[in-house]
Amino acid sequence: MSIQENIAKVREKMAAAAREAGRNPEEILLIGASKMNDAAACREAIAAGVDALGENRVQEMTAKLEEHAYDGAPLHFIGHLQRNKVRQVVGRVSLIQSAGSLELLSEIEKAAANKHLIQDVLLEVNIGEEAAKSGFLPGEIFQGAENALNLPHIRVRGLMTIPPADASPEENRRYFDQVWRLFVDINEKMYDNSFEYLSMGMSGDYEEAIRSGATMVRVGTAIFGGRHYT
Repeated sequence: MSIQENIAKVREKMAAAAREAGRNPEEILLIGASKMNDAAACREAIAAGVDALGENRVQEMTAKLEEHAYDGAPLHFIGHLQRNKVRQVVGRVSLIQSAGSLELLSEIEKAAANKHLIQDVLLEVNIGEEAAKSGFLPGEIFQGAENALNLPHIRVRGLMTIPPADASPEENRRYFDQVWRLFVDINEKMYDNSFEYLSMGMSGDYEEAIRSGATMVRVGTAIFGGRHYT
């Protein structure tokens, strides 16, 4: 199937999951996770109506920016962001979805201040408390959210999470529900209900994420096909 056909199929499943949960499908944004796909594939996805594209790797993102791969759609950074590469990302993407530590927030603040702009971010929650994964632990996320309020060049727009890769569908739903509760709690208590985005769900679990309240899903393989790693 073509990228356009794949996107249409994903949209149908998103809408069905939303209606099942009593939600408006138009509330949910589709982010095309375009890692390891070329500029032509990005352009095809934009033409087919993705709401934004998301990149995981700074070097790949920079190369495709030079090819104008993302023209016509917002660009998000959705992968692990190393502090020494923050300056290459701040101001070049509309949203950094993976702000997952106080140190990273500090680097983003410095880079945004130097460029005289405000960078939108999501706070990443390491909901499975995995040692090898970045993100604030559930018990740390309130501290991260409070710290971000004092950074004038950062605007927190919501939360993002990735459940453990080996989690069952039932476990995924539990993880998604936990992050949704954190989203609601932080939004009400600290951010005057200004949060817009709860980014949860990828190709294998985006329907479950939507049923748990996701307003943004990051879909790669189901749109672009399987990635070929070398």
